[in-house]
Amino acid sequence: MMPMNLKKLAVKLGTDGPVKTLKTPRKIQILFGGAYIIRTTNASYVWEHPYYPQFYVPKSDLVEASKQAGFDFKEGEKFQLDNGTPVGSQYEIKVHGDTGKSTDKVLAFNDDLSGKGEELKGLVKIEFSAMDQWFEEDTPIHVHPKDPFKRIDILQSTRDIKVYIEGQRIAHTTTSMHLYETGLPCRFYIPLTSVDPTVLRPSKTTTKCPYKGEAEYYSVEVNGELHEDIFWYYRVPTLESGKVEGLLCPYNERVDIELDGRKLERPKTPFGPPKKMKAPSAV
Repeated sequence: MMPMNLKKLAVKLGTDGPVKTLKTPRKIQILFGGAYIIRTTNASYVWEHPYYPQFYVPKSDLVEASKQAGFDFKEGEKFQLDNGTPVGSQYEIKVHGDTGKSTDKVLAFNDDLSGKGEELKGLVKIEFSAMDQWFEEDTPIHVHPKDPFKRIDILQSTRDIKVYIEGQRIAHTTTSMHLYETGLPCRFYIPLTSVDPTVLRPSKTTTKCPYKGEAEYYSVEVNGELHEDIFWYYRVPTLESGKVEGLLCPYNERVDIELDGRKLERPKTPFGPPKKMKAPSAV
């Protein structure tokens, strides 16, 4: 999900409030321009939308950190609601020293905020991608913070799995890892050797997941048509998802899967239907 303009975000959250918030005792650390601009145990999860949270930190902690860590924390444009009520301000963070790195992707909510956005008073949102690295305790966070209400379970299975595209079987295995992720359909990770090698076409697509790591993709060519990015896999998954290293996972939404001889219904998610195009001619 693309970052929202800070002014629009301030007005939206100040008017409607966040989806939910949750305080956390975890130590949140942010590295930027060679300096740790904050180390706090007073952060909050804030769901700006229903899909995943961001970490917001207390403005008071950030102000105190600026005095010790050697960076400037300066107020810029002030934002107000449609009715003229002040809601917050954009800030700039600029580190001292050789890098002199700066960003204005910072939104601080007013200390006296009231109404539906009251939970955010005195909190600061720093654009996740604007920082060099975020940490929970001393563990790096990638892509965005993990949702504390979601989890991943990876279970070894010997169930019979067949994968089809347009009626053609492209994979068959009796050894797999079943990955259950809260709110998503079960994903079936199967050995590369269980897939017909003649249909696989390497893809340049990559995506990142905070729970699993960076994924690479294979497209599949069947009957002269290229079905893009059907399988994904992780060369170097995160520690918690190490069981799926090197295994291929098809989009349930884009293929037909038989599990123990029973055809599964294709789930409805934002990841389907399949993309198809005419396969390029051999040179």
